[in-house]
Amino acid sequence: MTTTITVSNALKLTTRGDREIVMTRVFNAPRSLVWDAFTKPEMLSRWLCGPPGWTMPVCQLANKVGESYRYVWRGPGGEEMGMGGVLREFDPPRRMVASEKFDQPWYPGEAVGTVELAEESGRTTLTHTLLYESREARDMVLKSPMEQGVGMSYNRLEEILTSAVAQA
Repeated sequence: MTTTITVSNALKLTTRGDREIVMTRVFNAPRSLVWDAFTKPEMLSRWLCGPPGWTMPVCQLANKVGESYRYVWRGPGGEEMGMGGVLREFDPPRRMVASEKFDQPWYPGEAVGTVELAEESGRTTLTHTLLYESREARDMVLKSPMEQGVGMSYNRLEEILTSAVAQA
């Protein structure tokens, strides 16, 4: 069963089954550029940084199956939030799959995130699926401000992509 939760800032968030959240967003940029934004630390750390005032001082990426990645975000008051995982699939520029677990868990267990990119006429559709260990974990995430945070990040990504396309 698929349930649509909301549509905001061009981000569409749905649930699938008991344990998945599926987020989709279309970007006015070629797939190769969107892929770079997910796989180059100098780009990723500019858009995946949470609410205003937060930064990502640690952005260690993996580009081979079995390698680990690590992110640490820092808030304006010095607070930190870290997470990491292991790359499970890597098929540039179409698909990557990785586990994720937060240092200070705010939902039980770990999740598996799948990023898929499809291009049509110079526009790229991002489908980001998160599979949680339980319905309880998924529902905890749905009740959090995760959707607003992802929406803000994807809006920043859109700005970066628009600027890069204009400069090309």
